Amino acid sequence: VGNILRSAEAAKVKQCILGGTMTPSPPNKQLLKTAMGAAEYVQYKTVRSTLEAIKELKENNVKVIGVETTSKSVSLWTSDFFPVEKEGVAFVFGNEIIGVDTTCLEECDEIIILPSHGVKNSLNVSNCCSIVIWEALRQLEEKKRDP
Repeated sequence: VGNILRSAEAAKVKQCILGGTMTPSPPNKQLLKTAMGAAEYVQYKTVRSTLEAIKELKENNVKVIGVETTSKSVSLWTSDFFPVEKEGVAFVFGNEIIGVDTTCLEECDEIIILPSHGVKNSLNVSNCCSIVIWEALRQLEEKKRDP
């Protein structure tokens, strides 16, 4: 989570929602050490229920994208993160072992996957999050050029 906050700060992410009972949040000392000060500059909130957070985001017209390997997943390269009818985008990442809960995935507007060409079909969550964030930045820049 500390690395995720570092990436979020570097990309000027509006907010990180830290959900569930397994996700550490500040003032966790190891998280703060890994974040290297980024936690001071990234707005975050801790919620007990990721599912409720997803529902609230959708009520606020935010596109919610789960990031998980499933039979319904599409490549992040083919997903439109910012359709004009939505107010923004939120990504749902799971933990390293069990991933995103299936009830949360069912609530998501879309599920994306990072294309993988190796034996392993996933990266650790902080690396995955960084790739998704920078793809979002790329898509935003592209939309600015081609309105």
